[in-house]
Amino acid sequence: MNTQREPKPQERLAGKVAIVTGATQGLGADIARELVADGARVVLAGRSRLAGEAVARELGDAARFVETDIEHDEQIERCVDIACSHFGGLHILVNNACVYADAGLESTRAQWLATLNVNLVSAAIFTQKAARVMGPGAVIVNLGSTGGKFGAAGRALYPASKAGMLQFTRNLAVTLAPRGIRAVSVSPAWTWSPSLVQLSGGSVEVADAVGARVHPLGRVGRGQEVGRAVAFLCSDAASWITGADLPVDGGFSSLGPDQGRSPRAWFAELAPREPAD
Repeated sequence: MNTQREPKPQERLAGKVAIVTGATQGLGADIARELVADGARVVLAGRSRLAGEAVARELGDAARFVETDIEHDEQIERCVDIACSHFGGLHILVNNACVYADAGLESTRAQWLATLNVNLVSAAIFTQKAARVMGPGAVIVNLGSTGGKFGAAGRALYPASKAGMLQFTRNLAVTLAPRGIRAVSVSPAWTWSPSLVQLSGGSVEVADAVGARVHPLGRVGRGQEVGRAVAFLCSDAASWITGADLPVDGGFSSLGPDQGRSPRAWFAELAPREPAD
């Protein structure tokens, strides 16, 4: 596998200013890195000052961390204001921040409201505040998930929030189209991130081995691969794309419950075997 970036003939996001929420670690930080690599200047929005400032230092003058709790409207407004005052405008918003806690059917009302508030409502409010200062050519990218497209036993909150995000994106695209603002979503499958680090004991090899069972490309994704897709959708190369979801999932969404195997293969596993001599 080779996910190293190839030299780019030009920085296709030069002159663009972006806000990425949840950008202090994991996928959000990887998305920010790819936007900066493509020439954008990026405001890193998140709650962890220590982690956010570390990512900002890594990215240099093209990035600034703004401590932001997206559950508070006044902090969202402050983040948008700083992006405009520090970098001179706002052209890209990436709604990436989310929480994963999910007790499925046993979730309480408070747990439902908490998850939806972060994963969906706060993204909608951030979009509302950001869109007010955006002009033609601006782009809003919402992070969906394969989890928002398929059933999963024992889960409810996270999948429902991501399904809502996909529908919100479609409505947003139609609403903002007359103003020349595009809205798209990106839906990763299993991606190497803090959650997979925990599940795999910190081994990307273990994560790839498990992920190979449900991803036709034979591994889990990498954050930079999702980031590159986001950067493409934010560029003029995607100027005729809006209201659509881009699956960045290694083929995950192309499979059904049969995992891409024919009935013959499944029945062969159940067929009685000849006794050994």
